[in-house]
Amino acid sequence: MKLFLHGYRYSVYTRIARLALAEKGVAYAQVEVNPFAPDCPAEYLGLHPFRRVPTLVHDGFVLYETGAIARYVDRAFPGPALQPNTPAGLARMDQIIGVVDSYGYWPMVRQVFVHDVFRPRLGGDVDIAERDRGLEAAGRVLDALEALISDQAWLAGPEVSLADLHLGAMAAYFTLSPRGTASLGARPRLAAWWQRFGRRPSLAATDPGLPDSTPPDSGPSDAGPSDAGPSDRDRSSAPLTEP
Repeated sequence: MKLFLHGYRYSVYTRIARLALAEKGVAYAQVEVNPFAPDCPAEYLGLHPFRRVPTLVHDGFVLYETGAIARYVDRAFPGPALQPNTPAGLARMDQIIGVVDSYGYWPMVRQVFVHDVFRPRLGGDVDIAERDRGLEAAGRVLDALEALISDQAWLAGPEVSLADLHLGAMAAYFTLSPRGTASLGARPRLAAWWQRFGRRPSLAATDPGLPDSTPPDSGPSDAGPSDAGPSDRDRSSAPLTEP
């Protein structure tokens, strides 16, 4: 079996795909690609016509879009199921993924994490007003999620699902900001959930770390900025795109 995941190491959406592979215990080869770098291989457009990440290639079968990749991984490989087995559970999972992707990604990652952590580390320009707008918007998202989840262990039921992976990848960045940590911690159910999910081996295994303190080249991303998440720790000379 040949399984390759093309993705940018700091991309949230690549990390979601990697989390799914890790939770299923699937071995794969990571191909580092920054689709916004000037030296992005031209052949990558042959895999992803919209020049985003991640892209999965399984024995010649090419698949892009994070949601499709995560569901494919769950269906194609043995291991613990990552989708609930009831209509209500599936609907709740899909709802939470929709909320997180549509309303949570930008404020939690692009506004709070980028302006509180990523840019300061690289000596880039920081917009405090933008960060504060992100904190306010993220608070509304977290309030909605706090109301949706019950007292069960995971977001969509008694077992980890793709909903946990989507929010987990974003929360991992969000809580690197002290303000993000405080915001999530102010919601008791979400705080308890993060205590559990934050200890998952899959989260540690997919941690991209933070970049070296070198000037960034902030380009656009997908699903906002980059349908992405982290990869290996290869420190290439490619310019850094924000997560």
